[in-house]
This record gives sequence, structure tokens and C-alpha cells, in this order.
Amino acid sequence: MKIMKTIFLLTMVVTVMSCSSTQSLQEYYVDNSENPNFLSVDLPVSLLKMKNEAMTETQKEAFESLKKLNILAFKKTMENVSEYQIEKANVKAILDNDRFTELMKINTSFGKATIKYLGKDDAIDEVVIYGDNDDKGFLLVRVLGNDMNPANFFQVIKALEKSDYNGEGLKEIGELIRS
Repeated sequence: MKIMKTIFLLTMVVTVMSCSSTQSLQEYYVDNSENPNFLSVDLPVSLLKMKNEAMTETQKEAFESLKKLNILAFKKTMENVSEYQIEKANVKAILDNDRFTELMKINTSFGKATIKYLGKDDAIDEVVIYGDNDDKGFLLVRVLGNDMNPANFFQVIKALEKSDYNGEGLKEIGELIRS
């Protein structure tokens, strides 16, 4: 029985991976936003409550290049282990597309993470942060903008630390990472 289950799972993963090679990341978000295994948050940049007077010129330029954040998280449970494996393989297949350029890999307390982007080195239109943890699930963040500069992107993070933003809309995502 266990061998049959494993063969079925591998067949499903291969099938999903072969189908997903043409699926875009945006389509993946849309297709899974209503799936009960996922937590989905779209966060407009205006919600970040950034005050221009408190930012450096570099931070202002970086912040003005941002449009919004799309966050999609899969919360793994005992009941959805096989779906977790399929969805994780599906996301990795999408991110392995040659259109994405890898910016960096990092290890976090949540698990391993990869940061990739779409666009030219000095004019990024989308940054994708993907992290997974086989006990908790995975997190996929799309940072959308116009002509973002990777050197300035981290300036936004520094500015966020000083902002009044207190995590509206991200409570469930934070619980996933901590649980």
C-alpha cells in the first residue's frame, strides 16, 4: 500500500511539474488564492505607512519604485502532506524558469530561502522571495514594482524598520512562520 501511495505521489509530482512549466507565477497565485491550504495576502505599498520625510533619498527612490506585495503561504498539516509536496514541486518548477535570475540564497529560522527577480539587473520589475520548511510549509512573496534597483531594494527594508507599519494583513502569515 505504501509503495502504491509513493508511486502515485511521484506520478502526480511529475505530471504537475510538466504542466506547470508553462504556468506563470501570477497564474499560480490566482489559481491558489482560494485554496484552503493557502493563505493569500495582497498588500498595497500605501499600507506600509512610509513617511517620506523620515527616508533618505535612496530609500525614497527605492520605495517609489514599489507597487505592491503579493504573499502566498502554504500551511502544511498532517492532512495535506501529499498536496504540500506537489505544490512545493510546482512552485520550484515555475521558479526554475530561465526568466528568473537568482539574487541570493539564505538560511533563515523559518528554513531555506531564495530571492530571484525578473527584469534587467538595474531595472527589476518583480522580486520573488521563496522559502520552505518541511515541517511548516512554504512562503512565496512577490514584490512588484517598476525599474527597482537591487542595491536600493534593501533600503526599503531599512525604511520599513522605521515606519509605523505594524503588520496589518500579515497576522496569519506570521503565525505560520512561528507555529
